Amino acid sequence: MKRIVFLLSLVAGLSAFAQDTSARQMPGQQEEVQAPEVPFVPTPQDDVDQMLELAGVKPGDVVYDLGSGDGRIVITAVQKYGARGVGVDINPVRISEANENARRAGVEDQVEFRQGDLFKADIGDASVVTLYLLPSVNERLKPKLLAELKPGTRIVSHDFDMGDWKPVKQIETNGSTLYLWVVPERGGHRAPR
Repeated sequence: MKRIVFLLSLVAGLSAFAQDTSARQMPGQQEEVQAPEVPFVPTPQDDVDQMLELAGVKPGDVVYDLGSGDGRIVITAVQKYGARGVGVDINPVRISEANENARRAGVEDQVEFRQGDLFKADIGDASVVTLYLLPSVNERLKPKLLAELKPGTRIVSHDFDMGDWKPVKQIETNGSTLYLWVVPERGGHRAPR
């Protein structure tokens, strides 16, 4: 049932975003705004907390949220765990909202929200990556994660897996499934691409 609601939200979200941003440019932007492949469906705060706990977030971690929406995951990582946070989202409206939420939370100096394509984002300094994307997007993202992230980087996904890359841990919480992977050592046992 939850996946049906997510898919209905996906269709509605993409339709609304396409109407809202078609051919609109932000000041200083050189190219048209791309429509997202995944609509903004907020991760419930209980799931945010469980994702960050599953990842073992601690002070000194750099938490990247790919498809960061309103910024709640990286803001929580800073507030509760003392991490630094980076959110990447293609939607300029979500970036503005995330920056405002960070300002209200008093953490704007510890987070950064970047508008851009998550497939082109520089993610090499992440120690934790969080995702709430579709399975097809996770699958396409997997090679980038394995190539650019340091061994030991933790990846947590809300509700959707990465195909044949088996998680090191999987938990059920509040009707959601959370998955944890750890980027393997180079040259050692590699995750399937």
